[in-house]
Order: sequence, then structure tokens, then C-alpha cells
Amino acid sequence: MHNRLHDRWCLVLGASSGIGRATALALARQGAHVVGLHFDRGDALDAARGLECELRALGVRAHLHNANAAADRTRARLVPEIVRLTGGRELRTVLHSLAFGSLRPFLPADGGTGALTRAQLEMTLDVMAHSLVYWTQDLMAAGLLGRGSRVLAMTSAGTHQVLPSYGAVSAAKAALESHVRQLACELAPHGVSVNALRAGVTVTPSLLRIPGHEEFTGPGANGNPHGRLTTPEDVADAVTLLANAPSSWLTGNTIGVDGAELLAAGTGWNPNGGTR
Repeated sequence: MHNRLHDRWCLVLGASSGIGRATALALARQGAHVVGLHFDRGDALDAARGLECELRALGVRAHLHNANAAADRTRARLVPEIVRLTGGRELRTVLHSLAFGSLRPFLPADGGTGALTRAQLEMTLDVMAHSLVYWTQDLMAAGLLGRGSRVLAMTSAGTHQVLPSYGAVSAAKAALESHVRQLACELAPHGVSVNALRAGVTVTPSLLRIPGHEEFTGPGANGNPHGRLTTPEDVADAVTLLANAPSSWLTGNTIGVDGAELLAAGTGWNPNGGTR
């Protein structure tokens, strides 16, 4: 397959760990230059700096910025910088992989405190869903998206599952998928495709922050027909595959990258053959 990533620029929002990190590395191995955003402190910031060095060691240009990707001022500052770096060339791929939200129940447990607040709900929706629209608007206005560009956003099976303390994130992912459909139709005349990728259960720093995550990482592995959990590298492979696709006709979809995990969920599927 023709490599449409070589010497092209890509933007990864949420680049420092998990799926974003794996994708940045996969794109660089294809010869793509990477602009990444992350929001880290302490050891995580050191890891992000290490990633930038890893990317450059692959022979590509890499610029990682520690900033809040959901803030208007970040876009106002960085979009012109991306124009400068790319020489005004359109981005081949944009990955929206922002996983910062509030993990609280809607109602207080047993009449106590700790219920989700308005500010937390609105922040979660803004970061994990609405920021996709704002970045797309600004990138289009700057001439950084055009025929052949690919916009990809990370969603999850949580859009139709109820998990403890996951309500705000579930709502954000549902909104994100709606935004993907709308953007896909509006950007189709420009030859820009927009899709959501629904990863299977993937052990990432964001997943480890979910209360009770231990309860479903095991069953997720046992219920996957492949007999294991999804890895960030599995998702990164899907991103590079879609980024290399010659046509924008695959657009407006939520694409499962889960090894058929969702299909097998609740069926008693036994990866070693048959059902349990």
C-alpha cells in the first residue's frame, strides 16, 4: 500500500500516554512528522519529553506541547504555530484522544457527598467531546484540513453501558460520536473524512483512574475472542491504516477496534472454543 504519511504532518491531541503515545510512535514509524499536545506534570511530564526524543530518533520532526488542549487560548496559540511548522500544508491526520473527565456518580451514595457538579459535567463534555468541534473549526479556518485529511476521535463502549461513576464520560462519548457524524457530513465536500474509533478495554492511565476498573479488565480479556485485552498499539495500527486510505468515502462511522469484544459481550464466549 502506498505510504501517504511519509513527510506529512499529523496532530495528536492527548499524545503523552496510552493510545495517543502509541499512535504518535506508529505515525512516526511511517515517516510522519508529529505535533502533539499533552497536559502533564511531574513524572508524566518527563515521560512526555522522553517521547519527543523517541519520535525524533525515528528521523521525523516532533514538537510536543504541554498545554490544555480544551482551552481556547491553547488553540489560539498553537494553530498558527502548526501553520508555521507545516509551511501551511494540510495535516494528513488529526487524532482526538483526550481522556480527562470527572468520574463521579450523578447522585451522592447513601445520602452522602461526592455527587457530580454542574461544573464537572460541563468540563467533561467540553474536554472529551466539544473540543473536537472547536479544533476542527480552527484547523479548517487556518487551511490545515483539506482533501485527504483524516480526523479520528476516540470513543468507547461506555456510550451504551452503565458503569459506576462513568455517567459524565459516557455522555461525553455519546456527544463525541454525534459530533463525528455531523462533522463528517459538513466536511465531505472538502474531502476530509471524520470517524470515531471505539477501542476495546485497553489498559491506559485513563482507564486505571476509573473506580473499580479491576472488575472489568479481567472479564474483558476473558470475553474477547482473541483471548486478550486491546492494546494501545492495536488502536495505533488502525489509525495508520485509516490515515493511509486513499478515499474519504469511509466517513461518519464509529469503528470498533476491539477484536470483536463488543460482539461477544454477554454471550459467554470462550476464546478457547465454543461458549461457556
